[in-house]
Amino acid sequence: MRKIHKIILHCSATKAGQHITIEDITRWHKTKRFKTIGYHYVIYLDGSIHTGRPISEMGAHVAGQNANSIGICYIGGLDSRGEPSDTRTSHQKEALIQLISELKSRFPNATVHGHYEFANKACPCFNVKKEF
Repeated sequence: MRKIHKIILHCSATKAGQHITIEDITRWHKTKRFKTIGYHYVIYLDGSIHTGRPISEMGAHVAGQNANSIGICYIGGLDSRGEPSDTRTSHQKEALIQLISELKSRFPNATVHGHYEFANKACPCFNVKKEF
């Protein structure tokens, strides 16, 4: 098993309420020459948690941080004008808390981060440090 030091949160950079699936993201990532989806988990608008890449495999979600991290993406992150915004539904917020709690119990020394900490991006479009 990989040594996990970080849990890194992302958004799909899609407009609020837009239904996007793991299959959509996998297709996008394959066009970037990834072998499959880069995230380990994706949280849909209804709060359902979907498994992407197995956590036993290195992700492809943050340059320089993939070897020892788990990537979680929630669907959304842009308002109706396409501007960065915390568009998480209440179901997504609950699911994110649940998933992070489960992962922290498996990897107690892992710290939680936003993608913006490692790249010049707004992603995941909320203050991760404040919430987690």
